Amino acid sequence: MRTPVLVLLTATLALSACQSRWNPANWWDKDTAAVEAVNPLIPDKTEDGRSFFAAKETEEYRGLPIDKVTSVEVHRVTEGRLIMAIGVSSVHGTSDTRLIIPEEAALDGGVLTLNLMGRPPLEPVIGGSDQTREVTTAVVLTEQQMAGVRTIRVKALTNSIDRRVR
Repeated sequence: MRTPVLVLLTATLALSACQSRWNPANWWDKDTAAVEAVNPLIPDKTEDGRSFFAAKETEEYRGLPIDKVTSVEVHRVTEGRLIMAIGVSSVHGTSDTRLIIPEEAALDGGVLTLNLMGRPPLEPVIGGSDQTREVTTAVVLTEQQMAGVRTIRVKALTNSIDRRVR
C-alpha cells in the first residue's frame, strides 16, 4: 500500500510544475492556470514612444585622436584577431576610446591603419602623470577583414606603432 501512494504523490508533485493538461491544478479551474504571456518587468514602450526592443539609432562617433600610442598587441582569437592598444590622452577623463578604421583608408601594401580615438570630458583637466591619463581599448577583426593584412598600424596624434601579423 505504501508504494502506490508514494508513486502517486511523487507523480502529482512532478506534474504540478507543468503547464499542461496533466497538471492536477488544471483539472478543475481552467482560468487560474492560464499563463500570462506578457512579462510585466519589460516595458512595452520607451518614453519617446518607440518599442523597447527596437534598434536604437546609431549616432556618428565623434571622438578625437588620443595624444600618443604607447603599446599595441595583436592576439589570435576564435573570431579572428584581437588588436589591443594602450595610449596616453592629453587630458584626464577621456572615455569611449576606440580603434577606428578610417573610411578613406584602403589596404596599402598589406598595412591596415587604425586610428586611436577617444571622447574628452566636457571639463578637461590637464596635467598629471602619463599613468593617470592612460587609456586602453581593443577591437576584434575577423579573418575576412584581415585578408591580405601583414602589418597593423595604430595611429595617434603624435606617433604611430606598427605590429606584424603572424
